[in-house]
Amino acid sequence: MKLTYNKHEKLKSQKTIEQLFLEGKSVSAYPLRLVYLKHNNSRKVGVSVSKRNFKRAVDRIRIKRLLREAYRLNKTMLINNEVNDYALMILYIGKDMPDFKFINTKTKTLLTKFTDAISKS
Repeated sequence: MKLTYNKHEKLKSQKTIEQLFLEGKSVSAYPLRLVYLKHNNSRKVGVSVSKRNFKRAVDRIRIKRLLREAYRLNKTMLINNEVNDYALMILYIGKDMPDFKFINTKTKTLLTKFTDAISKS
């Protein structure tokens, strides 16, 4: 299985993003937060970093790259649990610049909490 994060998997629809933040539920593993909502027929994922906490664009872009890479490597957790019809937004809510090892472990924790939350509901 290829571990890719291609065009079809990216959350780009403004309408879906607005609906996600209005009606979605969330789980947290500080400094990450995952907002999720049942979507039509495919898994869509987006990442976001607050401009309030990171003024410089290079810092925000760096964190987004780390988040996307951690998701790409750990999305097998979602595939194994057959989570295919959700819109997801991963938010970095911390104030410190992270490294990849830290983001990767927190992403694993976050995805585990997410799969537990949807299996209960």
